[in-house]
Amino acid sequence: MSAEPYIGRLAPSPTGLLHLGHAATFWTAFVHARQHKGTLLLRNEDLDPQRSRQEYIDAMIEDLHWLGIAWTPPMFAQSQRTAQYRAAFERLLATGTVYPCTCSRRDLARMIQAPHEESDDEPVYDGHCRPIAEASSDTLEPGVNYRFRVPDGETIRFTDRNLGAQGFIAGIDFGDFLVWRKALTTDPADVGLPSYQLACVVDDAETNITEVVRGEDLLKSTARQILLQRALGMRTPAYFHAHLLRDEHGTRLAKRHDALALRTLREHGLTPADVLAKVARFQR
Repeated sequence: MSAEPYIGRLAPSPTGLLHLGHAATFWTAFVHARQHKGTLLLRNEDLDPQRSRQEYIDAMIEDLHWLGIAWTPPMFAQSQRTAQYRAAFERLLATGTVYPCTCSRRDLARMIQAPHEESDDEPVYDGHCRPIAEASSDTLEPGVNYRFRVPDGETIRFTDRNLGAQGFIAGIDFGDFLVWRKALTTDPADVGLPSYQLACVVDDAETNITEVVRGEDLLKSTARQILLQRALGMRTPAYFHAHLLRDEHGTRLAKRHDALALRTLREHGLTPADVLAKVARFQR
C-alpha cells in the first residue's frame, strides 16, 4: 500500500505585508512539501473585512513568487466559503456544543487577569454566558457571537513534529472560544463570519491537509482545533510549529516591523538568498 500523499498549505492573511517571520514559516512549509514530493496549497485567509486589502493579496502573491515558493493553483479565498463554514457551525449548533455569547469587548477585557502573552491568543473566557447544560438548537440567534464549550479539566494532547509532546488543559490554558461572529450590519444577507478556529478546521479537512506548518504562537489554537475536529468528526492532521523569529531585543517579528517586510527588503536590494540567510541568522 502506498503512503498517503503529502498535502501542505500556506495560509497568509492579507492584513499587511509579508515579513521575515512569514518567509521563515512559509519556506519551511515549501521545503516540507518538496521533500515529500507532495502538494502545497495557497489559502487566502481574508475573513477580516475591515483589514483585508487587495493590495496585500497582490503583494503576498508577488513576494512568495519572488522568494521562490511555488504552490499548486488555484489559490482559494476564505471570504468565498461562508456557506461551508456556516454548514459546519450549524452541525455544532445542532449537537449543543456551542452557545450564544452576548459579552462585549469591554466585558472580555475585564476577564484578562494577567498580562497578555506575546501572541494573538484570546483571553480565557470566564463562562459568563455559558448555560448550565448543553442544549441543541436549529436556530441562530441574531446579534450575538457563539462560543464552543470546552471540556473543562481535560488535557488536549498532541505531538508536534518540531516541538515534541504538547498538552493544554481546557478551562485553564484556554477557555470557551469563539466559533461564529455576529453580523456587523443589518443586511439580511449578512449572516456573520466564522472565527479563525472554525474556518481553519473546515478548510484543512476539505483540502485533505496532512501537515500544518505554522508558528509556535498558534500552539493553543491547535488544542482548540483538535476539539473542533473531534466534534465535527474530522481527521486531525500532523502539526509542525516553527519557532518565531525575534529581533535583537527578543521581540517577536510582526507586521508592524515594516523595515523587515519582504517588500522593503527587496526595495533595498536584497535577493531571495539574502532574505533566507537573514532568516537563518534570526533563527540562531
